[in-house]
Amino acid sequence: MRFAPEYVANVLDDNFEDAKTLFLSPLMAMHYAHLVMLVECGIVGAEDARRIRQALDAVDQDAVRQVRYDGTYEDLFFYVDRLLVEACGEEVAGRLHTARSRNDIDMTVYRMRQRERVLALVEATVALRRALLEIARRHRETVFPAHTHTQPAQPSTVAHYLLAAVEQFGRDAARLTAAHPSTNVNPLGACAITGTGFPIDRQRTSALLGFSGPTGNTYGSIATIDYTLEALSATSVLLVGLGRFLQDMLLWCTMEFGYLRLPDGYVQGSSIMPQKRNPVALEHARALSSRALGQAMGVMTAVHNTPFGDIVDTEDDLQPLVDGAFRDAHRATTLVAAAMRGADVNADLMRRRAAEHWITITELADTLTRERGLPFKFSHAIAKRLIAANAEDPARPLEDVLAEVSAEVTGTPVRLEAQQLADLLSPEHFVRVRRTWGGPAPEETARAIGVEEQRVAADTRWAEETRAALATADAMLRARAAEI
Repeated sequence: MRFAPEYVANVLDDNFEDAKTLFLSPLMAMHYAHLVMLVECGIVGAEDARRIRQALDAVDQDAVRQVRYDGTYEDLFFYVDRLLVEACGEEVAGRLHTARSRNDIDMTVYRMRQRERVLALVEATVALRRALLEIARRHRETVFPAHTHTQPAQPSTVAHYLLAAVEQFGRDAARLTAAHPSTNVNPLGACAITGTGFPIDRQRTSALLGFSGPTGNTYGSIATIDYTLEALSATSVLLVGLGRFLQDMLLWCTMEFGYLRLPDGYVQGSSIMPQKRNPVALEHARALSSRALGQAMGVMTAVHNTPFGDIVDTEDDLQPLVDGAFRDAHRATTLVAAAMRGADVNADLMRRRAAEHWITITELADTLTRERGLPFKFSHAIAKRLIAANAEDPARPLEDVLAEVSAEVTGTPVRLEAQQLADLLSPEHFVRVRRTWGGPAPEETARAIGVEEQRVAADTRWAEETRAALATADAMLRARAAEI
């Protein structure tokens, strides 16, 4: 069959190039696994199976990737099928397609590719969390002004801020690992959509390909796309959180803030302005995050309101967008982890800023309530009047102002020594007394860092075990195929 040149130029050519890049290796593994199963189930004889296996062995994947599409076959599957026919004859090669369809073949290789991407993205979140925890360990006592509504609000610590991000990225990893089981099931054997009358063993092909088991309903095995949307949803949440964190880090890198300095390998200069030190790695990461999020949303838009069945909307044209979303999410996350791993924090500047703009004044109100028994509403009023009175007469001793405004509010002056008041209003004191579970006190962030390190270790083990399971299945498949 010769396809129309417009169809070739606008669809088949691109799809062939995409398939070579994304699905050739999974396709070949699936061929071997299906052949082993057909032999073990007595559906294909030993001699034919040996010739098919030799034909599969003769396929040079690197050479296939260099092939240019010529329109004489429909897609990568039919090109590889042509190679098998040339190697062992049409009658023998045709036996490999017993009890399967391109439908279940496609859905199987899509899932094989996607599980790799999900696993890699979990590993990228692990690397990012490790990088941030390393900074947090060094800066449990480094105070800085935390913001609300983009305005300086209260002192916190660098560790406290970073732990908030680490916890979020940890939840992202949990969402991704939760999505992995939905991906890692095997549609092979569902055939066109109703299964087959041949006595196949779907459990066997699942084990050989490293799946946790076969999919259930054969119609759903071909029709569903929810497993992809689930993983992309988890990825989208990661991307939104990563983008917000990046926005803060880029602000920290500005000369006006001056909190963060990236390693030299992650900045660029200017062709005209010698002084420039642009944090472009984080800008690229932000752009990649946005692109990945757009691709993820594009996938959902593309499959929205499509029929629940076998349809091209979920197949060749969509898969590069799926893969691109995962790939760019991985690139962004990996890049941020690498850039932050060697970043320096300007602790002295942060400390100076943490003592400005009265952002410790909440602790004065808290102290008056805790230690003097005042209602917090009164304590808040005293603190507010203190700020206003100091603005009117900055030279007046602050302890005298406190006595005056407290007497105005309560009728009784609150007297504190100058040093006592200064200590109370210091950012270090502010942080030190906030021992709330999850708070910024150094001993509390030390505990939280330990918890997050355990979670990182658990996610690392999951990733290692998942990769090991895939490697074991691949070794089993190679060994069993070689025996045919």
